[in-house]
Amino acid sequence: MLPAPGEPVQLLPRALTAQTPDPVGAIRIALQGYEGEAPRSAMIAVATRVDAPAIRLTNAQWVIDAEAIGTALGLERVTLVNDYTPVAASVMVLTEDQGDLAPIGGGHPGPGARVVLGPGTGLGVGALVPVEDRLAILATEAGHIEFGPATEEEAALWPHLERVGGRVSAEVVLSGPGLFRIAKAVAAHRCVNCPYTKPNDVHAAAREGDELAQAALDLFARWLGRYAGDMALTFESSGGVFIAGGIAPRMVDILQNGGFREAFDSKAPHDAWARGVPAFVIVNPEPALQGLAAIVTSPGRFVFKSQGWAA
Repeated sequence: MLPAPGEPVQLLPRALTAQTPDPVGAIRIALQGYEGEAPRSAMIAVATRVDAPAIRLTNAQWVIDAEAIGTALGLERVTLVNDYTPVAASVMVLTEDQGDLAPIGGGHPGPGARVVLGPGTGLGVGALVPVEDRLAILATEAGHIEFGPATEEEAALWPHLERVGGRVSAEVVLSGPGLFRIAKAVAAHRCVNCPYTKPNDVHAAAREGDELAQAALDLFARWLGRYAGDMALTFESSGGVFIAGGIAPRMVDILQNGGFREAFDSKAPHDAWARGVPAFVIVNPEPALQGLAAIVTSPGRFVFKSQGWAA
């Protein structure tokens, strides 16, 4: 919640999609912890393609209907954006000095385009591109592009990877469920039972020295670095690549010390250019809220796709 331009963001209680049949109920739950003036407008970041003022979430049963939300809550307007629109905006306000960013390799954010990607429940990707004196935010579905093996070792693993919709996309492996799929594939390739039941088990086992879990996390880090470098090439993001999401902040040391950077830089014939692109993990716990605050505080600074409703 942003009470007014320039004021600090106020965190409200969270609500799970399973708690209420629609987002209006969740918003009401959140507002129970807010004692300021009633909100007049809402900007809602949605984890799917935003191509209409009423859209269904990809990974939940909710329909996000801007008019229904605005009418139910007595708002003047409701704006819907892709969830990586505010995360992309956040990299203009988050800094390494304030402890928001953890570097993977050297360098500092530069003036060029920037890419934000985030492995979590899915794999979000957005880009921030300077256009004259404004910043264009490109929310993409690049998490759904095809992903394939790059070495003989990886090719031997590929038959064991679970397909989703018949495909191995980047999101299939570079997400929470993806980490679990990698661990199961490594176990199957080694002809051993996979002892884990969920992604968190892999993290915990790796921290306790379990070799199978460590191998899965090492692969995840290498593949994330390869994909992040590909996104840097795609968007010419000399300004930096920023890793958000729920997984990366929990494995900063692995990303800093493992195969992430080598895979990121291995972009012949452009490997020299890739080595100059800085990469960071966003360790600020709420980058999307910081980005939303930046957008509503300085709306003329950003250009982005949205849908919505006004009274």
